[in-house]
Amino acid sequence: MHDPKQLQYEFSEVSEFLIALGDEKRQAIIIALLEDKACEGLRVTDLTEATKLSRPAVSHHLKILKQAKLIDYRSEGTKNYYYLSHDTTEIDKLKNVLTLVSQIIENNN
Repeated sequence: MHDPKQLQYEFSEVSEFLIALGDEKRQAIIIALLEDKACEGLRVTDLTEATKLSRPAVSHHLKILKQAKLIDYRSEGTKNYYYLSHDTTEIDKLKNVLTLVSQIIENNN
């Protein structure tokens, strides 16, 4: 049997991550960062070209993705390079929630 309060807590732990992943524009940024060249990181100007979004829009979405720990950046002088974070903690939390939900569904059948 499952604990509804525990499940609610697990969902609350991944809600910001799910919101960050759920937006199509942020998905486009993630896809752009997954390309080969992105290992070195992409600048906002690179991302505006790849996503067809304005600079302010890209910056806004990058902020949300950083808060969700999906991306990180490094600075070289005045230039910032964005790349996918190597910290998979949030992804692991989401996998745990999905596993828990799957187990509950299977046990109720």
